[in-house]
Amino acid sequence: MNQRQKTVIQNFVSVILLTTIIISGVGYWKNHVNRSESIRIMKLLSESVQQYRQQNGRALPPEFYINREREVLGDARLGKIQYRAQWIGFNADTDTILAYSYKDFGLTIGKGYVVMRLDGVVEWMAAAQFEQLFAEQRTQAESEWLKSTSSF
Repeated sequence: MNQRQKTVIQNFVSVILLTTIIISGVGYWKNHVNRSESIRIMKLLSESVQQYRQQNGRALPPEFYINREREVLGDARLGKIQYRAQWIGFNADTDTILAYSYKDFGLTIGKGYVVMRLDGVVEWMAAAQFEQLFAEQRTQAESEWLKSTSSF
């Protein structure tokens, strides 16, 4: 193989490697932005919930209120929200999960949940951490309801 052929092969391999790195970086950046945007929308929703609670004697808003607020906020990146107000008692801890949305960002960020707690804190939780906490917090009736709705 002559020098020109070696140079062409080296340049080709360099371009392929650089392209792979750039594509991976763009994919990671896209997932990072989508996760940040999901958290931002959930924080805005949380602020709305906390405002409702202040105006209504700490009562949790009904699900139609959440749905209306989601329409106003424009929640394209948040996805489906599971709102748990009907399963939360008056004496629940402030770290109780009030709403959550499952997100799968593939290999770059992984699977997890955008979580809103009863006290208004919004955070990203890895799937395993969320599932452990959620198993501790959910009631038997909620577990049965979740099983019945997931069978469709």
